[in-house]
Amino acid sequence: MRVVRRSSDRSARPVDVAEAEEFLRLFHAENRDCGSLQQRLDRMRYEIDTVGTYRHTPAELTFGAQVAWRNSARCIGRLYWRSLKVRDLRDVHTVSGVAAHCVQHLRMATNDGKIRPVISVFPPETPQCPAPRIWNEQLIRYAGYKHRDGTVLGDPRYVRFTEALTTFGWWPPAQRTSFDVLPLVVETAEEGPHMFALPAETIKEVPLSHPELPWFAELGLRWHAVPLISNMRLSIGGVSYPAAPFNGWYMGTEIGARNFGDSERYNLVPVVAKRLGLDISREDTLWRDRALVELNRAVLHSYREAGVTITDHHTESQRFLTHLAKEEAAGRKCPVDWSWIVPPMSGSQTPVFHRYYDEDPQRPDFLLDEDATRRALEGGPPRFA
Repeated sequence: MRVVRRSSDRSARPVDVAEAEEFLRLFHAENRDCGSLQQRLDRMRYEIDTVGTYRHTPAELTFGAQVAWRNSARCIGRLYWRSLKVRDLRDVHTVSGVAAHCVQHLRMATNDGKIRPVISVFPPETPQCPAPRIWNEQLIRYAGYKHRDGTVLGDPRYVRFTEALTTFGWWPPAQRTSFDVLPLVVETAEEGPHMFALPAETIKEVPLSHPELPWFAELGLRWHAVPLISNMRLSIGGVSYPAAPFNGWYMGTEIGARNFGDSERYNLVPVVAKRLGLDISREDTLWRDRALVELNRAVLHSYREAGVTITDHHTESQRFLTHLAKEEAAGRKCPVDWSWIVPPMSGSQTPVFHRYYDEDPQRPDFLLDEDATRRALEGGPPRFA
């Protein structure tokens, strides 16, 4: 552990009573055996009048986190929202405590490859006490090292984050690779930002190979098993939980078409195309499309060979329509961001492409703040500077 910078206090505004009431009415409407709604509303108003906020019961917290996943407009995997395991960590206030529970979360979610959806909810923002922050965009992300000629070893998305952590005192491995796991950065108002190395035994990675192309394994590619988002804010009934890391499992295109395929990320499509012997001299040979398909086939094949949960974009699109039908049958709106739900390859070949959706946001929800995005990409500035 290494202290990066001392910080000062910044606190939250009082909770909006109307938003709190809206959530509690939703909770009682979908949980008929949870007691008197009026008594709960009275207690909530008393707490907000007294201290500016109110404390969710464990049942309310679990329901709120699950419904936030149900309402997450950019997630195609919401059919499984009820399966989300909620870890109530609202009494963990130290940077070391948050980091330790993040490691435990990673162990639980990995589950020897049979990925489990998990969320760890740390203390909320209150008028009396600011909440912890996790800087990383995901708990596991790979470093990006920029060379003098402008080329990058590793993930170009995290070049500035890597440079910032190096300035703060992080030592990259002596033998740098394209897949060096970055340290976790946790910040509180009392202690400032600290860095923590994730134990190697908690990071399950999948080496990539191809079902038909022996040379593919020679590329030395690998990716981590669990997509564990860690810089989004969980908002439940007016109460904000800035540190609430959560995970599902990967859809293959997230790795093959985006992390490996995007030109501003690992940009492996030209590499694979050349190894395939494709004509890359002009675009109408569709060499990009052919290489992208083989890259994504390798991802799906490798994860299944390794016994790690993954899904393909065709299967998950069908499942999403099942979720949509269930929500409509229950009389609920299902917000959808079309640009995120439609897969990044073969979009028109999936059933989610050919329809319109309700775009109105619903609460509870996961939100991304500009300062959280900046910290995750630039390595600062600290929230409580």
